[in-house]
Amino acid sequence: MEILLQNNQDQYPVDSSRFRSQIAQVLENMEETECELSLLLTDDAEIRRLNKTYRSLDQATDVLSFPQDEEAVNEKGKTLLGDVVISVETAARQAEEHHLSFNEELILLAIHGILHLLGYDHERSPQDARVMKDKTRMIFESLFPGRRPSGTSNF
Repeated sequence: MEILLQNNQDQYPVDSSRFRSQIAQVLENMEETECELSLLLTDDAEIRRLNKTYRSLDQATDVLSFPQDEEAVNEKGKTLLGDVVISVETAARQAEEHHLSFNEELILLAIHGILHLLGYDHERSPQDARVMKDKTRMIFESLFPGRRPSGTSNF
C-alpha cells in the first residue's frame, strides 16, 4: 500500500511516521492493502475553501473525502482510493469535545474519510449511518483498545 501524506499546516505538530503507520493499520483492518491513499492535513481556512468549491458549503468542516473512480489504478497497478482532507484545527477542538487525544481524533477522522472513499455514506439512510458508525468504532477500537469517542461525537 502507498500512503501519500502532505501536511500543509504548522499550527499543530503531527508525528507523520506514526500517523502513516496507524493509517496503514486502518487500511489493513479494512482489507485494503493493494491501494494508494492520499491524505492532506490542513487548516480551517483551506478546508473551508475546498468545502465551498466542491460541496457549495461555505464553512469549515473536519474531514472531506474525494473518491477516485472504481477502476482507477496507479502506475504500479494499485487501486487509487482517493483523497482525504482533514482540518487539523478542527480536529484539535473536537478531540477535547470527544474526550480523545489529538492523535486519536486525527485517526478517527481519517477512518471516517476512508470509509467514505470505500462507498460508506451516513447521509443515505439511518441504516447506512448505523453501519458506518459501527464500522468506524470497530476499526478505531482495534487501534485504541478500550477507547471510544464520546461527548459530542457522532462516530
